[in-house]
Amino acid sequence: MKKTPLFAALLGLFGSVVVPIYAQTVSLQPLWESDTTLRTPESVLYYPAQKALYVACINGRPTAENKGSFIAKVGLDGKVIKLRFTENLNSTKGMGILGDKLYVTEMAQVAEISLSTGKVVNRYSIPEAKFLNDIAIDTRKNIIYVTDMGSNRVWSLTNGKAELVVEGAPLQNPNGLLFDNNQVLIGNGDGSLLAVDPATKNVKTLGKVTGGIDGITALGRQAYMVSEWGGKVWHVRADGTTELKLDTTAEKINSADIDYNSDAKVLYVPTFNHNTVKALSLK
Repeated sequence: MKKTPLFAALLGLFGSVVVPIYAQTVSLQPLWESDTTLRTPESVLYYPAQKALYVACINGRPTAENKGSFIAKVGLDGKVIKLRFTENLNSTKGMGILGDKLYVTEMAQVAEISLSTGKVVNRYSIPEAKFLNDIAIDTRKNIIYVTDMGSNRVWSLTNGKAELVVEGAPLQNPNGLLFDNNQVLIGNGDGSLLAVDPATKNVKTLGKVTGGIDGITALGRQAYMVSEWGGKVWHVRADGTTELKLDTTAEKINSADIDYNSDAKVLYVPTFNHNTVKALSLK
């Protein structure tokens, strides 16, 4: 790189130059993999307060008839703490925590679970729901956001009341959700990472990968990691460029709804039909 006078002056003053986040790259290295008692794990959620992971296990097919889904509690070493923390759920998928409650989507409703007991304390119906999928939470305003993949809608849930946030194009089988930077990020079925302003309903595209986005997690400064259910994990930089960081499609190992431990810099990947959760160091 050619050193201009300004560059040289900055180098001399600070000793190094900070590379903007959009120009950085990341790498993933395997750390551990859980045992296979996590049956059809669709989503993993890191909970810093307990230094633990919650794993939503569909335990079979994601259908309305499946009443055998469960939530498992797993340690940060990959060892199962309690396999059936909550059970008898209906095709569990995305999760989020608000206060002392864990929220998880079922096929047509959102279950509210006590984090202290693991018991379901309430359920909230979503109007005309066909296939609820992921959850994201605005913890400042106590708003829960939910995708309905089957009807191309995103809903909000506030004090038990459901309201429609956005529907129709450009939404196409919306799956993954994340609340970040006062926006609702949506993993679209066409591979687009969308951002919706909840106040104005304006939708914009932040980046695009090759397939439908299942999980979204923030790295900070508007950079993200996103997963495709088929087995790919991507780095989406702040400038919208993308880089493939993990590809297990040839091994037929899925990468469902991911989460990230920013303190330890560890990415957690549920492998769905492979029946495990993998931990990867992110550098």
